[in-house]
Amino acid sequence: MADLSGRTAIVTGGATLLAHGVIGALADAGARVVVADIDDLGGEAAESLGTEVVYVRTDITDDAAVAALVDETVGRFGGVDIVVNLAATYLDEGFATSRADWLTALDVNVVSMVEVVRATHKHLQASGRGVVINFTSISSKVAQTGRWVYPASKAAIVSLTRSMATDLAPDGIRVNSVSPGWTWSKIMDDLTGGNRAKTDAVAAPFHLTGRVADGREIGEVVAFLASDAASIVTGADWAADGGYSALGPEQAVPAIPQLMD
Repeated sequence: MADLSGRTAIVTGGATLLAHGVIGALADAGARVVVADIDDLGGEAAESLGTEVVYVRTDITDDAAVAALVDETVGRFGGVDIVVNLAATYLDEGFATSRADWLTALDVNVVSMVEVVRATHKHLQASGRGVVINFTSISSKVAQTGRWVYPASKAAIVSLTRSMATDLAPDGIRVNSVSPGWTWSKIMDDLTGGNRAKTDAVAAPFHLTGRVADGREIGEVVAFLASDAASIVTGADWAADGGYSALGPEQAVPAIPQLMD
C-alpha cells in the first residue's frame, strides 16, 4: 500500500462514487484530504472518513473560491502536497452543442485544472514532493457516437499533463494523469436498479477484465502515483481501464474465423 502519511491532498469533484473511492484510498494511505465540490454530496465522503477528511464547498470556475479553498486547506493542515483534479462536467450534445456550452465545459474540465494548480503551486513546490494527478478518460483516445465536448476536453488534459510535467519538474512537482474505463457510478446504479451483474455483462465485451471497475480500484492507482513509490513517474497518462484501451475494435473475439463461417 502507498504511504502518504503526513501529506495533504486536495481532491476536486468529490461528489461521485469514483471520487469516493479515490478519497478513501488516499485517506487509508495516511493522507489528510480536503474534498472540494460544488455539490454538497461531496461532504458524504468526508463525513464517513473521520476528522482528517474535510469538505469545502467550492466552485472551481471561481478563482476567489479556489483561493479560499487553498487558504482553508493550508490553514487547517499546514500545506498542500497533492492535487487530484477530478472535477468534470458531462455537458455534451455532440454536434448540437452550443458555443456557450463548449466554453462552460472547457472551463470546468480543462481551465479550472490549471487554476487549481496555479493556486496551489507555491505550496506544492514548498512540499518538496508535490504531486498533481489529472483525471482524463478512455474518451480521450476513442470516438464515441454523439459526444464531442467531453472527449475533446479529456484529450486536451492528456496534452496539458505533459506540458505541466515539463514546466513544473524544476519545482520538484510530478504531474501525471489517470484514464479510467467504465467505473461503477450512480448513473449505472440508477439505470440498472443496482444490478451490478448486468452492468458487468454490458461492459464485458470491451474490457479485458470483463467488468466495470470500482472507484476504489482507481483510487489505489492515484494513491500509488501520489506516493514516493512512483517517484520516477511523471508526464504519463495511466490507463486504469481494465484493458479497454488495449482491446481495440475487434474486442476479444477472434475476427478471422468469422470470415470462414
